[in-house]
Amino acid sequence: MLILFDQATPVPIHPYLVGHDVRTAAQQGWDKLKNGELLTAAEEAGFELLLTTDKNMRYQQNLANRKIAVVVLGLQQWPSLRPHVQRIVEAVNAAVPGSYTEIDFPPNPGQERPDHGR
Repeated sequence: MLILFDQATPVPIHPYLVGHDVRTAAQQGWDKLKNGELLTAAEEAGFELLLTTDKNMRYQQNLANRKIAVVVLGLQQWPSLRPHVQRIVEAVNAAVPGSYTEIDFPPNPGQERPDHGR
């Protein structure tokens, strides 16, 4: 599958997506494109999936008639995503044209914000 990583998608995920051809928006020269333009450019270039951290995409874009699958990561920091990389791989492998999947991740122990006595 030809996969496009949006701007904030952690590149260290790439090696885990075995059997897929992965490129970044920057590599394609699309790092300045807005979501709708990015989706259109990706579809026209033959990309089958967009991996992004933009949780607002489904509210900002009409995804109903899109051919490209979209997988949204609920986190964008690689250290927080690393323990959940298998969930990302499974979501990518299960994606079909036009599908939308959002993956939320529980906070890692020790990474929760302290309440400072509140």
